[in-house]
Amino acid sequence: MSPKHILAYGDERIPYEVKFDPSRKTRIAIHVEPDGSVIVDAPCDQPDEMIQKAVHKRSRWIMDHVAEARDRFSHVRPKAYVSGEEVLYLGRRYMLKVVQDDAATGTARLRGNRLEISTKSTDAGKVRGIVRAWYRLRARDYFAKLIDKQSAVLPWIAKPPPFRMLEMTRQWGSCSPQGQVILNPHLIKAPRTCIEYVIIHELAHLKHHDHSPEFFDLVGRHAPGWEKPKKLLDGMVEVLAND
Repeated sequence: MSPKHILAYGDERIPYEVKFDPSRKTRIAIHVEPDGSVIVDAPCDQPDEMIQKAVHKRSRWIMDHVAEARDRFSHVRPKAYVSGEEVLYLGRRYMLKVVQDDAATGTARLRGNRLEISTKSTDAGKVRGIVRAWYRLRARDYFAKLIDKQSAVLPWIAKPPPFRMLEMTRQWGSCSPQGQVILNPHLIKAPRTCIEYVIIHELAHLKHHDHSPEFFDLVGRHAPGWEKPKKLLDGMVEVLAND
């Protein structure tokens, strides 16, 4: 991926990144990610001036979508990590309950419709650390089970690939050229159908390491209607990533 370029639009300066894709022949594709970042997919031999021309041609469209993303994020308040606050897990809403206990070692567990935190200190930073550790533990186990389950039925996979978790600013998952699946732990807050879509998407990269028509045909065969969970996920990004 190239260093960031700048699109000048009125008084605005919108950074964008160019990703050169060997599978592309002539078409340049422009994407505004749910977090408002701008990505341009271009053929490897595309001259800079042609890329800049394509970006400037769609400058109004880009600005409208960036503004929409900024507006969504502007309504999200940072979490305070106090009792009564809402937390998400597998698409369901739970109420956070913080219990101060001098003998507690810092634990989290679901009890009915509550995520109960037992801790010596109710400091927001301490509670945040306990919640994040709980999410990561749940995510690791849930993702591993889903990867094993899908690997057993997807015909191009001989055995489950290795995977790790990584917090990413604009991706729910990725697949390395070496075949390692990388998943964003914040994904555990999303509905199950969204998680299943992301995992199938990344496992499909083990056969097609690009976003070619063949890749999307493969995803469509094994995750019919994948556009719906993707749209849902894109619409929740500012909430799911808020911690």
